[in-house]
Amino acid sequence: MKWFLRKITNGLTAVNNYLIAFGALGLFAIAFIDSALIPLPGGTDAVFMLLAVANPARLPLYMIAGIAGSTGGCVVLYYISRQAGGRALDKFTPAKRDRVKRWLDRYDVMSVLVAAILPPPFPFKLFVITAGVFRLNVIHFAVAVAIGRTFRFGLEGFLAIRYGAQAKEVLKLYYPYIGLGAAIMIILIFVVKNLLRRKNGAAVVESS
Repeated sequence: MKWFLRKITNGLTAVNNYLIAFGALGLFAIAFIDSALIPLPGGTDAVFMLLAVANPARLPLYMIAGIAGSTGGCVVLYYISRQAGGRALDKFTPAKRDRVKRWLDRYDVMSVLVAAILPPPFPFKLFVITAGVFRLNVIHFAVAVAIGRTFRFGLEGFLAIRYGAQAKEVLKLYYPYIGLGAAIMIILIFVVKNLLRRKNGAAVVESS
């Protein structure tokens, strides 16, 4: 079994290394595959930063490729989960499933946006699968993923240009705090927006 898993890992690493040679197109493919179903060794973030450090002038192109590939892959996984229904969640523990479902019930696609920003090991795929199973609006879902990935790749691109080969270490050190701060800010905006909406609704009722 270990031998089989090692062969799969080596094969996926070879695919990843092969695709990197195609630049932005390869990054799109890696982001799509990694988001849709099969996690590739190193992940999209590492490949994006590697390309950005090697060729900063093409950063906008790499961002577009990463965002489009990641969003497209997530939409595919969303539809696969939508077709599979509750079976798509069987591999996750009941505690994790319930926690994510509560987030989706409370914050809707806003929770997907937060999950798209936060770095691994945050279980982003669980949010994507749960969104598909419970049929969140697919357009709102895709927009949330795209915005989250734009923030993430934008920050990684800035670090790649600013710190060069050391960008990966800087990201590892500071991104958890930056991602968490951004997530908290988004949640606060959502909460304040809802409070204002309720307040305005109450004022309309009283005036009538």
